[in-house]
Amino acid sequence: MTSVPEPPSPPRPTELLMVEDEEFFARAVAKRLGKAGYSCRTAGTLDKARECCRERMPDMIILDMRLPDGSGLDFLAELRNGPGAEVPVLVLSAYGELDDAVAAMKLAASDYLKKPIDLDELLVNIDKVLAKAELARSLAYSRKRERHGRPEGVSLLGECEGIRAIRSQAERIGALVANPGIVPPTVLILGETGTGKDVTARLLHATSARRDRPFVHMDCAALPKDLIEAELFGHEKGAFTSAHVERTGLIEAAEDGALFLDEIGELPLELQAKLLAVLERRTLRRIGSTRERSVDCWFIAATNRDLDVMVREGRLRSDLYFRLNVLTLRMPPLRERGGDIFMLAQEFARQTATRYGLPATRFAADAQTALGRYAWPGNVRELKHLIERVVLLSGGGQVNTDALMLPTPGATATAPADGAALDLLTLDQAERLLIERALARSSNNVSEAARMLGVTRMVMRYRMKKYGL
Repeated sequence: MTSVPEPPSPPRPTELLMVEDEEFFARAVAKRLGKAGYSCRTAGTLDKARECCRERMPDMIILDMRLPDGSGLDFLAELRNGPGAEVPVLVLSAYGELDDAVAAMKLAASDYLKKPIDLDELLVNIDKVLAKAELARSLAYSRKRERHGRPEGVSLLGECEGIRAIRSQAERIGALVANPGIVPPTVLILGETGTGKDVTARLLHATSARRDRPFVHMDCAALPKDLIEAELFGHEKGAFTSAHVERTGLIEAAEDGALFLDEIGELPLELQAKLLAVLERRTLRRIGSTRERSVDCWFIAATNRDLDVMVREGRLRSDLYFRLNVLTLRMPPLRERGGDIFMLAQEFARQTATRYGLPATRFAADAQTALGRYAWPGNVRELKHLIERVVLLSGGGQVNTDALMLPTPGATATAPADGAALDLLTLDQAERLLIERALARSSNNVSEAARMLGVTRMVMRYRMKKYGL
């Protein structure tokens, strides 16, 4: 019997810690926060607050300045120099002293309120602090992702005619985006899986006047359909069951910068009209909101799908396609790049050897020939992964053809139509074999393998887990 996967656990409610020695007030706040969908613990002393934080760091702290065993400012300083450095803190004081307010802000307190305070007013301020903290985390994540793995900057390696043309076009397009104030043209990057569409998108951003602004990457194939809208457009507090705070979407997070919509062909049909409206009017409306917000970001999209076919089949709106297809860059497959193959292999070998402190790798003449003759169905991504494996297994030195372990021609070919190759297999064995072949052809790209087999990414993940792949 096929096991049914367990439903996902509900999201953990946002947890607050109330550090307040007035017990009646603390209970009233905790009760009000509970009705608003938050979880709230209370601590009447600094020692109890430290204990609570050691047990589990809260998502936010509401901190009184005057406590029986010390000053809230001392506790705030401890947080900023320890594991709670990023936790938002809302400071309360019955004294309202200016010196306390200045000192708290210097220690990166999120806000400062004077007691007595109305509970509804406190709740509004809590929502604002949490929303601001969420936006800061989103922007910090985007910037880290932009820098990760690219300490020397973004570059598109290669000297073949197709790559030189891409670099030249990227420079011209970057010049069009002269300053963050103008509306930049939408760019569509086409090409097979693994050809470097992501690198090209980052190159476009790096050559434009927006290079110092956020570059936000969204993979439309990586998120469940019911999460894409909230991730892309954001939502207001209370827009749906788990929306305890308002959330800034990725379009707003890319303000003054660039939003890279990878695998745009996977965007659900019902969201395509909403994206088109943003592209046309440069405004968006969060889920649960009635207010239009202006947006200023550069939209760059990419896909390995044939969008003309998708339009004819009704899976892509024609008006969205025409709006995306303003400036188009086509990435050449690796098999058409001639001498670039060996040049890239050498560069990937150098990077891997440097990263792991291994001796330089040299390729024998037969290995160079084999690299040039192989079809590279997974393109540059497949080449990079193969070279990394070869360098790590060989430990440096000279590499010959046998060390490359390239698939032989026809090794991943489809089984004969009469099913002769499958006639001795069980149904589960045949299914596993088909999944393994699809993964091999797509260089372990789960989304591409799922498309080959005509199933969704979620089904593909479930089957892979079932067979331990």
